[in-house]
Amino acid sequence: MARRRVNPLRERITAKAPLENKMVKSAGRVLEILEYFDDLQRHSTVMEIADSLGYPQSSTSALLRSLVGMGYLNYDPHARTYITSSRVALLGNWVNSQFFAEGTIISMMKELNEKTGDTVVLAMRNGLHVQYIHVIQATSPARLHMTLGTVRPLAASGAGYAVLSTMTDAEVTRLVMRINAETEEGQPLVKIRELLDQLTAIRKKGYAFTCDMVTRGGGIIAAPLPRMGGQPLMVIGVGGVSEVMRAREEEISTALIEQIESRFGRQMRNVVSMRDDIRDPLPLAIMQARMRMS
Repeated sequence: MARRRVNPLRERITAKAPLENKMVKSAGRVLEILEYFDDLQRHSTVMEIADSLGYPQSSTSALLRSLVGMGYLNYDPHARTYITSSRVALLGNWVNSQFFAEGTIISMMKELNEKTGDTVVLAMRNGLHVQYIHVIQATSPARLHMTLGTVRPLAASGAGYAVLSTMTDAEVTRLVMRINAETEEGQPLVKIRELLDQLTAIRKKGYAFTCDMVTRGGGIIAAPLPRMGGQPLMVIGVGGVSEVMRAREEEISTALIEQIESRFGRQMRNVVSMRDDIRDPLPLAIMQARMRMS
């Protein structure tokens, strides 16, 4: 397998998902190590892994040795480097094989990547965030490196907007009230009316487009995939440098929509837009109290 060149000068987009206190730390770290190799796609040293993930070197070494012993990592004693084994590639290959592996979704992502030269991400909802669960890195000179596992706010990101566009306005309003109720003091609240207006425009276009919203200098064009076989909603996004994305919005959005419609049909545009009455008083009361105090 060809090794990917790593450009230390390109900007790297990464943000870990918030972990619950009850999560076993070592279990989370094992999975993050495997995701790290999926993103890096080359050999790596203990020091590099520890620095990249922010782990103590001693515990990183212990985890890597355990993964080698279980057959999930290979160790090169001469170069003192690690890399994932073939056993990792076989994990989960039975799940949704018609969509993943070399199925519909992955082949679509590869074609978008080849056609646009930009980074292509597959994302899905994770609590109050969206998370990148698969990434194909850009090949064009002007690019951003978007890391596997990165999370973005559900109500303040392009991929998040694409998810919200498939929900009714009443569902979005209840969700945003929860987000605002859990927002830390001093942080801006999501303006529900403005968000609903944005989602109306997104539903009409069939895709969300944001620039400089989460990462300065970065933009993304994202569209939802239709739910298939009872699977959770997923979103496909094409990301890159803001200036380039603005100039190529029509080109990239057309390529994205055409890829989705050619594989799934035009039902991907069939989303419901409703402004029902909201009957969720507790989050609303918390939000109103916080706004009075600010």
